Formats: sequence, structure tokens, C-alpha cells
Amino acid sequence: MQDFVFSDPWALLAACVAVVLVGLSKGGLGGALALLGVPIMALAIPPVQAAGILLPILLMMDAISLWAWRGTYHAGTLKRMLPGAAIGIGIGWLTAALVSDGAVRLIVGVVALAFSARWLLSGNARRAAPRVQSTARASVWSTLAGYTSFVAHAGGPPFQVYTMPLRLEPRVYTGTSVIFFAVVNVIKVIPYALLGQFDAANLTAAAALLPLAIAATLSGAFVVRRMRAEIFYPVMYAMVVLVGLKLCWDGVAALI
Repeated sequence: MQDFVFSDPWALLAACVAVVLVGLSKGGLGGALALLGVPIMALAIPPVQAAGILLPILLMMDAISLWAWRGTYHAGTLKRMLPGAAIGIGIGWLTAALVSDGAVRLIVGVVALAFSARWLLSGNARRAAPRVQSTARASVWSTLAGYTSFVAHAGGPPFQVYTMPLRLEPRVYTGTSVIFFAVVNVIKVIPYALLGQFDAANLTAAAALLPLAIAATLSGAFVVRRMRAEIFYPVMYAMVVLVGLKLCWDGVAALI
């Protein structure tokens, strides 16, 4: 089955590029890279199959990231956000047939761009004091993150809307995001399995790509651990802009 999936060398090349980008993102280099994974693989193989191959790889990347960032996280943020994320996934599962993926991607893309524009247009953005924690805000944005992660693989922007203004130390921010999305992906296993994403062909292809995925994830963590806050946050905001533009493009393309 593996030979069938990668019978075309371009399919193998696309899969390798996608896995490297997603791995770097999982290591801590921002959600924009991860967003490119399925579209790049879909250049050579069907999008549904691309998602099926990437899903078990994402779960393994989460395990590697959890090890790489072990002991580095902000407990208060996770306590405020994880319950909402679980609720959002449940809503996504129950209402998946009611809202198109294109509409969800467009909405999340607009939110991401508005969030980034607000930061860029603020004269005191780089000197702004960290925002205090808020259970209400965390619940709203984490629920949206869980929902969009389930229906459109786009949970990053809502998560960042809440967490980036907290101005956590880069290592703590990254470790917190790793745990958050690892939990989100584990919760998504059951509904995705019911959708038939874990067939033998996809699991075989995923296993073949796993060593590359591990190397890319560890490389991303290596880079982030050495980034200062004054560099880390502008890079992250730039990543949010790229994510927003990509989501808006995909959303409009799907709706017209």
C-alpha cells in the first residue's frame, strides 16, 4: 500500500516537504507552516488522503514536542483554555454538516488578520504591558480554537488571539501551546477515526514519513529555545498574518 501511495516521486516529494513544514511548526515555529501541510500534500494526492496520512504524524509530533518542552508551560493558561477547547471540538463534531469548511476558514482568517492589524497599528504594541488572565476571554477563544481545529485544522489563530497578549516568555508560550494542541489532537482521535481516517494505506505512509517528522520537530524546538522575546513575538505575529491570509484565500476560493 505504501508503494501505491507514493508511486509518483512527486507525491513523495510533496509529502516530505509538507512533513518538514508541519514538524518545524510543531517544534514551535508558528502555525503558518503547519497550515501548509495538507495543501502541499494535496498537490500530488487527494486532500482527504493527505489529511489521513498527516493525522497520525501530527499525533507523534505532539509526543515529540511534549518531550522537547517537558516541564515548560503556564498552568493557569491551560486550566482556563482546555475545557473550552473540548467544548469547541464537541460543537464541531455535532455541527460539522451545518457549516462549510470554506466559511470557517474565512471567518478565522479575518479574525487573525484583524488581531494582527490591531497589534501592528498600535504605537505602543512592542512596549505594551502583558494582559491579565481572564477566564471569560480564555473560554471564548479556546472554544473557537477547538471548533476550528476540528472542522478546518485552523485552531492556531484563536489560540494566539488570547495567549500572545499575555506576553509569556517564549519558552513558556511554546510549551503551553504544545500541550494545548496535543490535548486537542488526542480528543479529535475518536471522531476522526469514526470518519475512517486511519486506514492501512494511510498508516503505512505515515510510518514511512515518521523519521523526517521527528527530525523536523526537534529542529523547530532547537531554534525557538534560542530566540529572544523581542524577536520571537514579531516573528509569531508575522506567522499569524500568513495564517490569516492563507485561510482567507482558501475560504474565498471554497465559497465562490
